[in-house]
Amino acid sequence: MTADELKEVLQLEVKSLRSKLDSNDYDQALNNAQRDTGWTCPVTSDFQIQWLKERTKRWLFFFLWTESAHKFKFEQINLQHRFEHYKELIKYMDEQFEAAKEENIAEFAGASNYEMFGTKIEAGFQYDDVGNETTYEDTNYVIVEPGDST
Repeated sequence: MTADELKEVLQLEVKSLRSKLDSNDYDQALNNAQRDTGWTCPVTSDFQIQWLKERTKRWLFFFLWTESAHKFKFEQINLQHRFEHYKELIKYMDEQFEAAKEENIAEFAGASNYEMFGTKIEAGFQYDDVGNETTYEDTNYVIVEPGDST
């Protein structure tokens, strides 16, 4: 999903709030979400799309929250519940994000499953069927198994 596609989806999902946001808000929120997750658009994984979208929404709500801060009144009956609702929503979204990071370490680390466990590097040299040495790659690095291709 590209950045433009993500912004279109977000405009549909935040519905009536989009009248309070401009295109710069969406750009800045997406930039902040990319810094939070460590991913950049375009993203293809459903997991990455979901969390990049959630973090972008979180930042949009944060912008609305800070905009509502000046409307907060203390010693009146009207306590501006909107301000408190944004605060609680942002807190909830941050908690969900932290839980997702703990539960899906490999997704957020960008690591393959084989990278999560130990690696065995053979001692000695290896040869192909003809007798040519194949211990090293062309870049002079030792071939390590398992790898992405295995």
